Amino acid sequence: MTKVVTFGEIMLRLSPPGYERLLQSPSLVATWGGGEANVAVSLAAFGLDSWYVTRLPQNALGEAAIRALRAEGVRTDAIARGGSRVGVYFTEAGASQRASTVLYDRAQSAISEIEPGAVDWPVVMRDAAWLHVTGITPALGSRAAAATLAAIASARAAGARVSVDLNFRKKLWSEQQAQTVMRPLVTGADVVIANEEDLQSTLGIAVPDTDVTTGALAVDNYRAAARELSETLGVGTVAITLRESLSASDNGWSAALYNHSDGSFITGQRYDVRLVDRIGGGDAFAAGLIFGLVTARPPAAALRFAIAAGALKQTIPGDFNRVSVDEVDRLAGGDKSGRVQR
Repeated sequence: MTKVVTFGEIMLRLSPPGYERLLQSPSLVATWGGGEANVAVSLAAFGLDSWYVTRLPQNALGEAAIRALRAEGVRTDAIARGGSRVGVYFTEAGASQRASTVLYDRAQSAISEIEPGAVDWPVVMRDAAWLHVTGITPALGSRAAAATLAAIASARAAGARVSVDLNFRKKLWSEQQAQTVMRPLVTGADVVIANEEDLQSTLGIAVPDTDVTTGALAVDNYRAAARELSETLGVGTVAITLRESLSASDNGWSAALYNHSDGSFITGQRYDVRLVDRIGGGDAFAAGLIFGLVTARPPAAALRFAIAAGALKQTIPGDFNRVSVDEVDRLAGGDKSGRVQR
């Protein structure tokens, strides 16, 4: 079984019921999530030997997070223990013209205070084929950024491929901070995943005639941006997610893939998605792309699988994408009718 590793912060997610505003009624639904954990869960569901690495406190919340990961088939053997708190985030589900919102409560979380050597990376990466990290964890502070760099160095030493989802979070750091930290981290990555905001804010690469707020897309301009990223930072493959934000309830969803080795730029299928929960859609795409590439699917087929995985996630409440390879393949193959499967 192919071993894949992800590294980041799992958080407690607290959400009001349905489409209510935060604390509109005195109840919150508690689930778990976080970019890299979401990828680990998807890869486990796809049948890979999925390892998730983080740092969690020795308390009831830390134990609950580990149980949640294990319940999804994720290996938790390499999770470091320490610190005093689990990161928390609150989210409201938007609807129509009211946007979804996220409020973070993750300062001084266990992973933000991770110490050098807390994870034995050479041991963790032994026999691993892939490492996935994001731009979220380095935004938590210098210790988390150093741990991410250590993970990447060990992955390369072990011969594993490395993917980085830029995932710029303006509530965690500034564009200047992001570019200072992320450009060295991204250099030489096998795969970088981004949207137009990520490219501009995290790496300073502009995509003309696009607007993340209106959903305006100029697909041809992504080719030039992907080529620039690939050539300036030595990135092998650049995946661009293409989201048309029509409203908080309806999005267009697609993606493109640039390959440095032959200069090819391919676009995949597009879906009109009626959103149930868009959080985790990009992570599901990342997991789908990793699965496709690590199982030697051709790039175009891996892209189709990734787009379908991302679309399906956005129909499922919570962070985790609870779908199988067969379900994703069925959608990627053209069955998008939504008819009852009997």
